[in-house]
Amino acid sequence: MASLKSEYRLALEAGAQALEAALSGLDAQGALKRCLAEIFKGESCVVSSFGTESAVILHMAAQIAPDTPVLFVDTGQLFDETLAYRDSLAERFGLTNVRSLTPSPHDIAADDPDGTLHKTNPDLCCHVRKTLPLIRALQPYKVWVSGRKRYHGGERADIPRVEIQDGKLKLNPLYDWDAEALRAYSREHDLPQHPLLKQKYLSVGCVPCTSPVAPDDDPRAGRWAGQDKTECGIHIGADGTITRTTG
Repeated sequence: MASLKSEYRLALEAGAQALEAALSGLDAQGALKRCLAEIFKGESCVVSSFGTESAVILHMAAQIAPDTPVLFVDTGQLFDETLAYRDSLAERFGLTNVRSLTPSPHDIAADDPDGTLHKTNPDLCCHVRKTLPLIRALQPYKVWVSGRKRYHGGERADIPRVEIQDGKLKLNPLYDWDAEALRAYSREHDLPQHPLLKQKYLSVGCVPCTSPVAPDDDPRAGRWAGQDKTECGIHIGADGTITRTTG
C-alpha cells in the first residue's frame, strides 16, 4: 500500500531523524549550539515563557548566540513579576532579540472581550491569547527550541529531544534534566530566580490560572488547578496530540 504521508511530511520526518543523529553524544548546551549556531543558524528560535525554570536555557542560548530570536508570548494576563523578569534576564544575559508577541485585537474582541474566557473555556482562551500569536511568529523558522522536561510528568513524561509539530522541528535540549540539574546549573552560573518562586509558585503562567503549591508538589500542580487541563496548547499539534519523531 502506498504511503499516505505527503512528501513534505516524509521530508520533515527525515529531517527530524537527521537532527537527532547530528546531536548524538552532545549534552544540552552542545545540542543547542549545534542547532542555533550551526545547522539551523538564522533559521531557529527559542520560545520562552520567562517562567521559573526559563533562566537555564536562556543563559545557554545567550552564551551561544545572544542575537538568537527569543519569542515570548505576552497574553495580556501575565504577572507583572514575569514581565519584569523578562526584562531583567534579557539585560543581564545580553539577549538582544527578545520579541514579545501579543494576541490579535480582533481575536480578543471576538472571543474574549471582557477578559473572562478563562472561566468558561480555558482551552480557547489559551488558543486565542497564546497559541495563535506563536503560530504566526514561528512562520519564518524551521526549528524552535522549547524548555520542556520529562520530569514535569503527565504528557511531558516521555518527550523526545527532537519532535515534529505542525510542520516544524522542535528541539527540547533539557528533556532529560531534573530539578536538581536545573538547580545545580543555576547555582554554578548564579542565575536570578523568578520573583514569584519565593511565594511558592513553582510554575508561572497567566494570573487567573496560576496558583502557589507545596514545595513537594508536582512543579506544574499550580497550573489550572482542579481542572483536567495540563497544557496551554503551544506544545500540542493541530490534531490535539503531542507529536513525536518516527523511526
